[in-house]
Amino acid sequence: MHYLRLIFLFFLATQFYSCTPQKKIATLKPEADDAAPLVYDVAPSFINMPVSMSLKDIENQLNIAFDGVIFDDQNIQDDDLMVKVTKESPVQVKQSNGKIVIVLPLKMVGKVKYGFSKLGVSFSDTRDFKMNGVVTLISEVRLENWKLKTQTTLQSLDWKEPPTVSIAGREVAITSLMNASLKFFKKRVETAIDEAITASVDFKPEVLNALQSIAKPLLVNESLKTWFQLTPIELYATKVLIQKDFVTIGLGLKCQMETRIGNPPETKFNASKIILKPVEKLPNLVKAHVVAVATYKDASQLMQANFNNQVFEDGNRKVTVKNVALWHKQGKMIVALTLAGSLNGTVYLSGLPQYNPTTQEIYFDQLNYVLDTKNVLMQSANWLAQGKILKIIQDKCRFSIASNLQEGQQKILEYLNNYSPSKGVFINGKTQEINFLKIQLTNQSLVAELSVEGQVKVTIDGM
Repeated sequence: MHYLRLIFLFFLATQFYSCTPQKKIATLKPEADDAAPLVYDVAPSFINMPVSMSLKDIENQLNIAFDGVIFDDQNIQDDDLMVKVTKESPVQVKQSNGKIVIVLPLKMVGKVKYGFSKLGVSFSDTRDFKMNGVVTLISEVRLENWKLKTQTTLQSLDWKEPPTVSIAGREVAITSLMNASLKFFKKRVETAIDEAITASVDFKPEVLNALQSIAKPLLVNESLKTWFQLTPIELYATKVLIQKDFVTIGLGLKCQMETRIGNPPETKFNASKIILKPVEKLPNLVKAHVVAVATYKDASQLMQANFNNQVFEDGNRKVTVKNVALWHKQGKMIVALTLAGSLNGTVYLSGLPQYNPTTQEIYFDQLNYVLDTKNVLMQSANWLAQGKILKIIQDKCRFSIASNLQEGQQKILEYLNNYSPSKGVFINGKTQEINFLKIQLTNQSLVAELSVEGQVKVTIDGM
């Protein structure tokens, strides 16, 4: 009787085992291969670079230039006048209707010749004089070969008191004589002002130094070795504007903005090739490239969370996913799933990574078993090869890159929030929504390539 009971228990055990078979499979692992280097189709961006110089700075330069004698006419024989003109007090510079107004207080000392000739009798004498006046000049401004060029015209010469000399006890006006004689002074002072402004206002060194500083690669993620790079291509200039207390040149930089993964990229900027091109209007739109990087290790861990504590059933067969691994092979992703339960072993799926903009997730299109895995399953576990479990598992093979996108956008916002790559150079701006472009694969990472639009402004202080 005891013997019959043992036979019965053995029969039940074998029947249960046959209903829930636990098979172990051995599939051929598709080894990872090298991915081709990433190639970016980078659209050009345009950055506004208004360069300003205060009228106060121009005023200071003119006061340095006009620090001594402005005009010295020592020939009294040609026009009966000898005069030396010097600056009486500091030059003042202001603006009116988009032009520079220069007020030049003068002190004049000299000699005037007077006399008469009548009935063969000639008489002449000279008188010393001192007087003060104010010259007002108007300068039209333009940009030429990186320098501020002016065309200055003397508008008026106003005397603080009428020019006179004392002759025989009488004050004799010499206003007409002074004004006529100072025609050479007029040309001299106009030319001197133009030369002083051109010599002191050269934007080229500051602009090229600013471009050199912003062209240096910026490390935005040390652990993933992600670099942001801006490469200047061309520089455009609009007309010079004089507003409030500043002379402003609207510069527009055509450039490439991109991110790279790996070692620091070489700086492509060549200052000697930058030419300043005049234009009427500048675009105000930046299109920057951003990448959201997910290493295969990180992506595997994210996908693993989708399978935790889940049992996948097909009839009386059950499996769990114990481990997930990802790698690259021939332009596709290999998804390795280590199973336990009714089937033990590792199965390998292959698919094309895609992006869902609504959920900000990476998923896999055309995900299916690789050939060797499929052949093994068809022979030993056809229920897994073609059943509903595969469809459920396929749906779980996805992961979010929302945090990666947020990090990429945050880095750009940091770059656009008064970022200063060098002294006196500041970058500010704002961005709009991020648009997905494509996914590329490296040896170690999934790279989602995106574009972001916005406005960027680079200011250069301390000119």
